[in-house]
Amino acid sequence: MHAMRKTMAKGFTLVEILIVVVILGILAAIVVPQFTNAANEARLGNVRTQTSTLENQIELYAAQTSGSYPTLVELQADWAVMITGNYIKEMPKNPYADSAANSVKVTTMTAADSAAADVVAAAGDGTQGWFYDASTGFIRASGASY
Repeated sequence: MHAMRKTMAKGFTLVEILIVVVILGILAAIVVPQFTNAANEARLGNVRTQTSTLENQIELYAAQTSGSYPTLVELQADWAVMITGNYIKEMPKNPYADSAANSVKVTTMTAADSAAADVVAAAGDGTQGWFYDASTGFIRASGASY
């Protein structure tokens, strides 16, 4: 007599495939938000570093110019006073700015802006760039909360 051989179908059942798809969906739901947070944290870290560097260089400028900070007009003129004086290499780019043209815009801060822990663009003007107080050398990126 012949030995009976059972043949088994090779492959996955529909239930097994569905279980794998559900597991992959759960993992994706957990991982994707982490990438979004990482991008935001990187942008915030970038703006904090730039702000710190700008503050230090503005203080150095003041120390070398008898205590006077660069004026708002000097910074609005493409930061030329800081670049030609070798305080910074190029115009700072605000990572929260809409475009490169807007990223170098410098505006004065209102009293509420300078007093606030989180400086944001002045209401209604859509400014994306830097807030600067020429009397104190205080500088903050608009659009950032840090």
